[in-house]
Amino acid sequence: MNNLDLQRRKCEQYQSAFSPVADWEKCGLAIKTLDGRMPINGLRHPREESTCGWYFWAGEKLSQHAGFFEPLHVKHLSEYCPVVLPFLALEPGFRFLLAAEYEDVWFDEKLLKI
Repeated sequence: MNNLDLQRRKCEQYQSAFSPVADWEKCGLAIKTLDGRMPINGLRHPREESTCGWYFWAGEKLSQHAGFFEPLHVKHLSEYCPVVLPFLALEPGFRFLLAAEYEDVWFDEKLLKI
């Protein structure tokens, strides 16, 4: 099964519109947190220019530090954080939290207000 099929299934599972991202779009990734820490977190704001709206980090806390997230083209997520790939087509406003044997996905309306 390819990534788009997995993404469609996640959208159906969580009753989200299918809103795929392009490989050339950018996301925000807190690369420095990806040292085996859990949980893995993702949230999606609305698209802006060349960004798809996704931000990913590992750990319990989301830092407000300006350099916390680094821009990364979506095509490189498979290298840095492949566990997030099935969630990429969830529409803006969705969040997720992944840990060992645990998956939580929910809609957060506040993410739509920028």
